[in-house]
Amino acid sequence: MGWLWAIIVGFVLGLIAKAILPGKQHSPLWLTTIFGIIGAVLGNWMAAGFGIDETKGIDWGRHALQLVAALVVVGLGDAAYKMIKGNRQRT
Repeated sequence: MGWLWAIIVGFVLGLIAKAILPGKQHSPLWLTTIFGIIGAVLGNWMAAGFGIDETKGIDWGRHALQLVAALVVVGLGDAAYKMIKGNRQRT
């Protein structure tokens, strides 16, 4: 069940990050989901480092860190995807 939640959370975070980032992102949906999963894992890791991973109620701080990490990963990942895809089309 943990993998299913990771995929769902990654999908949602990836879509939210794509919606927030300015401009058009060129990475496909499956790659955006992977970027979202990576962002969620990094956000959880940062929340544990700050000591806010386990709180009573909704973990707003952890979710905010997950979103920020997803924004960074989706932005950088999309730039790398566009660069790699652009290089392949030129050759």
